[in-house]
Amino acid sequence: MKKNEAIFKDLASGVKTQKDLSNLVSQLMKTVIETALNSELDDHLGYEKNDKSESRKVNTRNGYSPKTIKGDLGEVEIQNPRDREASFEPQLIPKNKTRLEGFEEKIVHLYARGMTTRDIQSAIKDMYNADISHTVISNVTESIIEEVKLWQNRPLESIYPIVYLDCIVVKVHQDGRVINKAIYLALGVTVEGRKDLLGLWISENEGSKFWLGVLTDLQNRGAKDIFIFCVDGLTGFPEAISSTFPKAKIQICIVHMVRNALRYVPAKDMKAVAKDLKSIYNAPTREMAEQALNDFSEKWSVKYPNIEKSWRNKWPNLIAIFDYPDEIRKIIYTTNAIESLNSVIRKAIKNRKIFPNDDSALKLIYLAVNRASQKWTMPIRNWKPALNRFAIEYGVNFEL
Repeated sequence: MKKNEAIFKDLASGVKTQKDLSNLVSQLMKTVIETALNSELDDHLGYEKNDKSESRKVNTRNGYSPKTIKGDLGEVEIQNPRDREASFEPQLIPKNKTRLEGFEEKIVHLYARGMTTRDIQSAIKDMYNADISHTVISNVTESIIEEVKLWQNRPLESIYPIVYLDCIVVKVHQDGRVINKAIYLALGVTVEGRKDLLGLWISENEGSKFWLGVLTDLQNRGAKDIFIFCVDGLTGFPEAISSTFPKAKIQICIVHMVRNALRYVPAKDMKAVAKDLKSIYNAPTREMAEQALNDFSEKWSVKYPNIEKSWRNKWPNLIAIFDYPDEIRKIIYTTNAIESLNSVIRKAIKNRKIFPNDDSALKLIYLAVNRASQKWTMPIRNWKPALNRFAIEYGVNFEL
């Protein structure tokens, strides 16, 4: 096994392309299968290879026979162990069977679920009774970054009616110290109403200047029209959007605004303040919302002046919802769509207290999102009436 491990390390160090990865995984699969089959034969015979006990006299090993195993990445030639009585019935790959389903995906699948390389090492040991080095698994998963780069640079659709922007903070080793890095996320809603993560970007700090680069990247990759951006309350965010997509409307997440407002409020007033804030964003019209904000000011501005100040400062980007009927309001009212995605990411990274580098963080988040996106098969709720409204307002004939 040590000899095989040395070979894997040499191969893994040269993994640069998808073909290199396929070759490495094939070698890895061959070793795991052969190790597992030999372990099964040990159990069948009742003794391990080179054991000199009396049990050897009952039944013995009888060499190997070549066998071709078919997998997702092609065929792998293995040496299948035999016993002299021909009574050995392997379980991993039964007699007359030549296909091992899904092995090539297992390492990456386990990694995408947030397992560390050591966790994966232990899982492979449990599943196949095979020892795979930590270094080999790490190098296999490292090759995913090439896939990430291709995905990150893929062409985008020309129209996304809605795009949600947000970021999530991770800890990364850099220059001998641990620092916080912001992972920027842009989640689009396609014309068909399906969610699509448009990209991942990483920087030391969340800021409007970096968001400007993100939005420019979306443009350069083909996104020409975005009708509505749903964002949190980052200062400078609207300016970055207006400079790249001047026709787009901006809606600051109401849930973020309410959450931030209630941070100033003690428990005794929280319910009443929340109710009065709700009367603002649930108002039927913009005029009625403005009146509700004035009423809130008269009632609470003395005790909680920061709430009124924050809402008035952001008011132009809080009232986009009043330009639309309920069908669209319910979609842009909150950034729940991307908050849900964030929860998937946080679950995946919770075992990673600190990432060794930027690429390590990006590849894990990419895999977690890729796994979650397999469930994004249906349009978001109430999409058809929302799309009809967009078609009328923006004069677009959507061809579905």
